[in-house]
Amino acid sequence: MQSKPVLTLDEVKKIAAAAETEAKANNWAVTIAIVDDGGHLLWLQRLDGAAPTSAFIAPAKAKTAALGRRDTKVFEDMINGGRVSFVTAPVLEGMLEGGVPIMVDGQCAGAVGVSGVKSTEDAQIARAGIAALGI
Repeated sequence: MQSKPVLTLDEVKKIAAAAETEAKANNWAVTIAIVDDGGHLLWLQRLDGAAPTSAFIAPAKAKTAALGRRDTKVFEDMINGGRVSFVTAPVLEGMLEGGVPIMVDGQCAGAVGVSGVKSTEDAQIARAGIAALGI
């Protein structure tokens, strides 16, 4: 029998708090989504002033990062590099930078997706959240 890392609610709250701190430190109004390894939503937080559409985009980025086991920027770069047929990949909707997987010992425990500012800034917030785990 194999075992795998699983996010606890306390860890999810720690990620969310650190991501919120990073966003607020930069005055960025965003939505933060955290999912498990199957892309199922564990946390959704829309900061004051965040665009309503960000509440759809952030979870999609998180789900894509978890299922793809890589930063969503990889998918965005692939599409921008000319492989436009990849936009038809089933289930994957958030193929924009800002989704970052949570990798523990080579296994995906979940992902963080952020939407609301420039995609590089979204990714910065997601990474700040994950860094709070100290992994």
